[in-house]
Amino acid sequence: MSLEAELLESSLTNAAEQKRLKSVMQSELVAERTAHSLSIQSRDTIIADLRLQLDGHKKHRFGVRSESLDQLALELVLEEHEIAQAAETGIDEGTPTAEQEAKPPRAPRQRKPFPKDLKRTQTRLTPGDACAECGGSFKELGTDVMEELEYVPGHYIVNQIIRPRLACTCCETVTQAEVPSRPIPKSFVGPALMAHILTCKYGYHLPLYRQSQIFTNQSIDLSGSLLSSWVGKSTKLLERLSDAIRDHVTDGKAIFMDDTTVKLLEKGKGRGKNKTKTARLWVYARDERAWSSTSPPAVWYQFSTSREAKHPSKHLQSYEGFAHADAYAGYNDVYRTGRVKEMACMVHIRREFVKVYDSYKLPVAKEAINRIADLYGVEKRARGKSPADRVALRQKDAKPIFDDLEDWLRTQLNKISAKTPLAKAIRYALTRLPKARPYLDHGFLELDNNTAERAVRPVTLGRKNYLFMGSEAGGKSAAIAYTLIETCKLNKINPEAWLAWVLERIQDHPANRINELMPWQYQAIIDVQKNKVEAKTEA
Repeated sequence: MSLEAELLESSLTNAAEQKRLKSVMQSELVAERTAHSLSIQSRDTIIADLRLQLDGHKKHRFGVRSESLDQLALELVLEEHEIAQAAETGIDEGTPTAEQEAKPPRAPRQRKPFPKDLKRTQTRLTPGDACAECGGSFKELGTDVMEELEYVPGHYIVNQIIRPRLACTCCETVTQAEVPSRPIPKSFVGPALMAHILTCKYGYHLPLYRQSQIFTNQSIDLSGSLLSSWVGKSTKLLERLSDAIRDHVTDGKAIFMDDTTVKLLEKGKGRGKNKTKTARLWVYARDERAWSSTSPPAVWYQFSTSREAKHPSKHLQSYEGFAHADAYAGYNDVYRTGRVKEMACMVHIRREFVKVYDSYKLPVAKEAINRIADLYGVEKRARGKSPADRVALRQKDAKPIFDDLEDWLRTQLNKISAKTPLAKAIRYALTRLPKARPYLDHGFLELDNNTAERAVRPVTLGRKNYLFMGSEAGGKSAAIAYTLIETCKLNKINPEAWLAWVLERIQDHPANRINELMPWQYQAIIDVQKNKVEAKTEA
């Protein structure tokens, strides 16, 4: 019996050990399977993220590659540098700086005569018909002729401003008419030509060295260096108009703001090679046409060497109202003041779902896009109505869609893995939707920030041509020019014609009446003239 008991005990022990080992193996196998499943899930998440990034890179990179820095033309380097120098110097050449006094006087530039086949127009300026001293008649002693190159759409002309020197036949007093004011003192550029150069560079993205080549084809000697000097000095002259547009933009109840990158040239680095750093052009726009406001639309640009939060804080230090913007954290300092209230952009929310749908064709992403489209369907009907009518329509038709979208997104988020691109898009939407809700209660707000994004496009087109800013002063010149030209475009005004009109007057125009030179004031004058012509024609 003792032997049988020992055998039975041994058998039971073996069976228990086998059972324990089996249980351990099963636990280890489950743990291994769990770890393997987590590994596969992590790998799939990484693959999904990489695929999403790859799709984005393909969209941005397809096509001809932009010129690299090593391929930059020397003309562009010189052009931006000289614009910056002219902008820093300004147009006041009467008082030389200590640095200028230390330099030896430069020999005057020998300008080639204008081609003889260019049309000449003559303007004769005289001080009057009688001597101011004694009332006697004049006899002519000689004549000073000053030539000014001017541009008339389609061709160039030379304005000859003739100023005879007159001597009184009684008292022998010599007198002569004053030199008329010019956009840039001591230059031979006419206001229309200067407007043409500015519009070509910043409105049609034509670098100055290319414009110089076009002048050469017309047998007109205008170097890129000279054009750069003109651009820098003229934008400095026009800065007060840019400031007036800033004041108009920040007077609105709501603005649209965004920023974009531009390259800033850093000279003297890289063993003789010029390098660039990333700078910024900030955009602040006012456009109230959607709710039938009579205030003209306008856009104000500012240049900075970085994207630090201090820049929008400085730009908006006097602004009070709503700001349509993306989720850039640098705006948070502005929002903390309480003066500026955030209005999120629905297009940015939609964009995240579009990326996911384009890559994976997920039904949830498609449904989110369709629900956002329903909100825009309401906005289409609200466009052009008064703020009160827009609020009533949005409360009735858009608010239920908006509320349901938030609830539906929360439900979907609980059903999917937290690390998927779709989950990231939903979390971004749930973060931004509460900040987009104010548009339901305020008829002067929009559902998106498209106004600012449209204002950014001219800069993105321009930087493909001029490639970089020569210095901080050159960036400020570009911001001034973009402000004036793009504000004209928003108001459907010919920027070249308006700039010519302004440059002809601004030197003598009182600073406290600068608003009289705004684009919409010019358009009002043009409309009055057209009405007079039409009235005469009908009569």
